[in-house]
Amino acid sequence: MSKKSTITRNWPRYLLQWGTLALLIFFLSGLAGKIFQKSAEVNPEAYCPFGGIQALTTYAVRGSLPCSMTTLQIMMGIALLVGIILFSKLFCGYLCPVGTVQDLLSKLRKGLKIKELSIRNGSVLDKALRIVKYLLLFWIVYMTATSSELFCKNLDPYYAVATGFKGEITLWMSIVTIAVTLIGAFLVDQFWCRYICPLGAASNTFKFWLWIAGLFALWFVLNKIGLALPWFVLLGLFCLIGYLLEVFCAKPKMQILHIVKDDAACTDCGLCTKNCPYHIDIAACKGKVNHVDCTLCGECVASCNRDALRVGVTKKSDSKKVWKIVPALLTVLLVILGFCVGNMFELPTINETWGEPKEIETVEVKNLRSVKCYGSSMAFKARLERIAGTCGVKTYVGKHRVIISYDPTVITAEKIQEEIFVPSKFRVNPLDPQAADSIKVVTIRTEKMGDKTDLNYLGLQMRLTGKKIYGLESEYDCPLIVRVFMDPTENLDKAWFKEIVEKKVLAMPVHGGGVKETPVDYDFVKLEDGERFVPIADYLNSMFDPFQAEYRGKYPTAERDTVIRKRAEVYEGEPQFIYEIVDRNYEKPIVLRALPFLSNHISREEGVIGTYLRLNKDLLPSLQIRYAAPMTEARLWELMTMDKWTITYSADDVRVESARLEFDTPGTSYPIE
Repeated sequence: MSKKSTITRNWPRYLLQWGTLALLIFFLSGLAGKIFQKSAEVNPEAYCPFGGIQALTTYAVRGSLPCSMTTLQIMMGIALLVGIILFSKLFCGYLCPVGTVQDLLSKLRKGLKIKELSIRNGSVLDKALRIVKYLLLFWIVYMTATSSELFCKNLDPYYAVATGFKGEITLWMSIVTIAVTLIGAFLVDQFWCRYICPLGAASNTFKFWLWIAGLFALWFVLNKIGLALPWFVLLGLFCLIGYLLEVFCAKPKMQILHIVKDDAACTDCGLCTKNCPYHIDIAACKGKVNHVDCTLCGECVASCNRDALRVGVTKKSDSKKVWKIVPALLTVLLVILGFCVGNMFELPTINETWGEPKEIETVEVKNLRSVKCYGSSMAFKARLERIAGTCGVKTYVGKHRVIISYDPTVITAEKIQEEIFVPSKFRVNPLDPQAADSIKVVTIRTEKMGDKTDLNYLGLQMRLTGKKIYGLESEYDCPLIVRVFMDPTENLDKAWFKEIVEKKVLAMPVHGGGVKETPVDYDFVKLEDGERFVPIADYLNSMFDPFQAEYRGKYPTAERDTVIRKRAEVYEGEPQFIYEIVDRNYEKPIVLRALPFLSNHISREEGVIGTYLRLNKDLLPSLQIRYAAPMTEARLWELMTMDKWTITYSADDVRVESARLEFDTPGTSYPIE
């Protein structure tokens, strides 16, 4: 059969494979936003079934969910397992983007007339290589369940490419995995699936589901009778049994669907084996193909010119044309089912308790956008533990809500909401310090804005209007107090504020074109009567986030010992100077994050007393370095503009790293009066 004919006869598979890959490229590359001029943020791990399996394992082991995993990912993983147990590895054969890329590389190799490096199924090399994916499965699941962070993101080739190498990856792991995948897939058919893919290892093991059910039952019984075994022993046995069954049995028998073979019609031409992506010896199979590698992809059926093969339950299955689309339909149905069930309820990312309360009540707090993963959930829990009277928390990162348990004899629900609220500020537009002497302040009241991010989103909505609004400031109350700082010439009424606050979507233009849409849902309550004016200097100082670091050093004493002293004390009485560089960009968060590293780097030099980020006398952001001899202005500039900085993390951990900041224009020095 020609290649075109095979594709035509097996169109359901190619439609799903290429359609899935095309959709991923369309959304993850940003093309969707450029074409439609609006797009929601796309999470590359949102529908990953392997992430769901890891999340389910972590929940069973720790009672928490890793990263930003939710019930949706878990149900996608369960849908995959149901498909494997009842039918076959449908995800592998019809949806997996890595598998699709492998198929394309294989077709490219054949088009270039390059001979495949053949690894025969069942050979010693084949059996030895198949253990790799089981070792990876154990390692990845163990690391994920013990840390509650998706460890697979460190080396997953799909995740690395989907995030443009900007996700939570370990760069060298991702590069090695991608290189092995691409080179291996080009030279050996299904190299990733057969030898590397940890999801393939789990899928092959669950094909022998009766064995695995027996293993879980045995583990359960042993724990019940007091012979408790650590969970990772169960994981290790799962991987070991899966590997042994794959290489020594390789013929699961309990699936409903198979590739059914009419032995009488078969001429042993070998086309089916040749076209099988896994090179299963289909000609040697009697009655049906039940090899562990089979994904019901249908390539063998499409290549057979004697109609000796079909997808079905028995040899008597009617209508080959209908049955050939069944695996694809089942794949779509399982995805839809997983998506629907996964959105019907939500498991908590963490469910933690502490203390010994006399009574317990709960309060639900919604719209906490900062609670978005396992790490932020644990940070929120740490904040709660410092509040007297709280005794537990459940976080639901999918909907950014929490349920807090508390002792009503110690604290009230209203007081808890006040305690967890973080007052915040947001700069809407830049303000020229010389524009006027003062700016106008009005106060609005809002609801459903319990998170710092909410004030940022409201500020961005106001920025998009082009009004001369300079900043926002929130203060806890019911309803929430939001102060709006604006130009004295702006006159905005209640209707304007209501319209802006109650917009349902924040549509932000993104770099390269398009618009990113973020759903929001706030309520406007009122615009308070009256207005007041504040000096520009007071406003700028209240909005500015300063930085300060002053240094110590080891200095000899009269007894020839060394003591640690503040450099400010050591150089007291000596001529001291401030080296200042002024730049409005120093207010940006990226600069604030880099300043501790610059400070660490220059503090190694004698004569550097301190580093500060302040508003100078002209109310402009300035980086100021306080120094005395032997340090000089020229040496400071040299240190700051080095390509590599020396960072001391601890006495035994000193690293040379790339500079975190770039400086274009030298500063100026002036003496400290």
